[in-house]
Amino acid sequence: MNIADVNALDPAAFETAFADVAEHSPWVARRAAEARPFADRGAMITAFADVVMAAGQDDQLALLQAHPDLAARVRLTPDSTREQAGAGLDTLTPEEFARFTAFNDAYKAENGFPFIFAVKRATKAQILQAFEERHSNSVAHEFEIALKQVCRIIRFRLEDRVQP
Repeated sequence: MNIADVNALDPAAFETAFADVAEHSPWVARRAAEARPFADRGAMITAFADVVMAAGQDDQLALLQAHPDLAARVRLTPDSTREQAGAGLDTLTPEEFARFTAFNDAYKAENGFPFIFAVKRATKAQILQAFEERHSNSVAHEFEIALKQVCRIIRFRLEDRVQP
């Protein structure tokens, strides 16, 4: 699909086409559609990020909480499944899986939302390093980082679907 095709979609078709780029949060696509017509794919990506960053804190928290735990095997969208497999999270050893689970559980208990990391083009080691580096951040700082990671995930997904 190219940007002309995207701009030609009626609002319902746009939401259907892009509802899943923000994990279980179709409202992001619905609101981003209002910024059309997009000059190019970059403008579309910016519109989605602007929606995420301008949303109220309750909507932002719901968006973060809609994300699955890394290395979890439940509630994964097809995009999440593919992205996590690309990072090797589908082939963790029992020890690695236990480590991811412990990090996920501790992070959620501390922050109230899952650890979010755009895993596309990342390795297991890089993800674990990020877990270790970020665990001492304040909740407010992690909230900001998590939103930026969501925007990266959305960018990757839109780049996969819309031609430059």
